[in-house]
Amino acid sequence: MTIILGSSSRYRQALLARLNIKADAIAPNIDESPHTGETPELLALRLAIEKAESVRQKIAPLGHSQVKRDQEHHNPATIISSDQVASIGTQLLGKPGNHQKACEQLQQQSGKCVVFYTALCVQQGDKRLTDVIATTVEFRLLTPDEITQYVTLEQPLDCAGSFKSEGLGITLFNRITSDDPSALIGLPLIRTTQFLREFGYNPLTTQA
Repeated sequence: MTIILGSSSRYRQALLARLNIKADAIAPNIDESPHTGETPELLALRLAIEKAESVRQKIAPLGHSQVKRDQEHHNPATIISSDQVASIGTQLLGKPGNHQKACEQLQQQSGKCVVFYTALCVQQGDKRLTDVIATTVEFRLLTPDEITQYVTLEQPLDCAGSFKSEGLGITLFNRITSDDPSALIGLPLIRTTQFLREFGYNPLTTQA
């Protein structure tokens, strides 16, 4: 089975590697702008689905040898895509992009609960499995010095919410509540393995 990760995120690639899955990473090409009135949860789900569809269109003309062999045996590539949207109430939190905005985001989240919606889409041909995992992060009260020092040390400029929970970001929280602990990093591995088993791939017994 050919498995393709529909993402250019190094964090998602590292998460998938935990499962010993050899997957090609192909960056999708979609417009990630929210629709009017779209909730954070539905936005994340729509984008995850659109990413999978974008990658499916991309691989069709690639001439990838393993993809071709699988298609000849009526076994299309399995595409894994994900998207994450963070929100404080109805306000969306994107990737900060620079030091100042990262500090501003963390100050905004200080002492508050922030919900991160991580959507997953696993698609094989026309068959698609999806879910959205909600993770609630309760930030402790942060001092300006703590925020500046954290951003300087870890440089979470490409992370929604301006932290890396797998690193020093964990020191910013009082509590994390989620059904799938890796969802906060960007790819819910519990649900991913469940969906892959439904497509006939078990990371414990199968090699990609």
